[in-house]
Amino acid sequence: MDGALLAGQVAWVTGSSRGLGRAIAEHLGRLGATLVVHGTTQTSARAFGEGESLDQVAREVAARTGRRVLAVPADLTQPAEVEAAVGRIRAELGRIDIVVNNAGGDIGRGGALAPGGGRPRDNDAVFIAPEDLRAVLDRNLLSCIYVCRAVAPEMIARRAGRIVNLGSVAGLHGRAEGAIYATAKAAVHEYTRCLAVQLRPYDVSVNCVAPGGTITARFVATGQARPELREKIGTLEGYGQPEDIAHAVAFLVTPAGRHVSGQILRVDGGDQTWPA
Repeated sequence: MDGALLAGQVAWVTGSSRGLGRAIAEHLGRLGATLVVHGTTQTSARAFGEGESLDQVAREVAARTGRRVLAVPADLTQPAEVEAAVGRIRAELGRIDIVVNNAGGDIGRGGALAPGGGRPRDNDAVFIAPEDLRAVLDRNLLSCIYVCRAVAPEMIARRAGRIVNLGSVAGLHGRAEGAIYATAKAAVHEYTRCLAVQLRPYDVSVNCVAPGGTITARFVATGQARPELREKIGTLEGYGQPEDIAHAVAFLVTPAGRHVSGQILRVDGGDQTWPA
């Protein structure tokens, strides 16, 4: 794709110290965007061996894309830290044109370094521990809302901006395992629609990408990757790859997606075909 498509724009991808977020950031950088990479802490990238520090990730992404990359650590479940992160980005880069709310995951109170990649024990709708329930909701839903609340006023004032939230196909059907994660992502889908309606008069688009099973280091480490589907990677019946998600996000933040807002875009190889 054209390296000038996003030239002059600043893109903040949350949860981009590793996994899907890093792939999304690198792709937007190759399209010309100045980048903000983010992790909860400087060492978030270590969880699954994808880097030593957030600063290192920023240097590597800059080398691969040829773009300026700012590293900003923040706990996005804390409104004050969100505001501080946004303030730093504006102070150093001037504004925020694109936000991709990628931070999330079915991760409980122990964080990603806990056993099983941080997935809660008794991970269902009834027996999940209250502390894990709160952690999953905070990480996936409230962090998304806090970031949108912090960046939307600037976009409204400029009458320009693109917001992409990361949902999940898990939020589009009932499930016993991972029920609170699915609930949080379903709420992200609906929040996306509501925010899109509110920001439509200001020409700010808000959309959601809902990945299906996608091969990342954490997806493999948590035992979710089934061998028979790994063998089919590259086909519609196999798992997706991080670049598949990155390309979907790029569509929504480049001129190709300029007339699209309020939508939930599944990237799951057609595994789900019912209305979102």
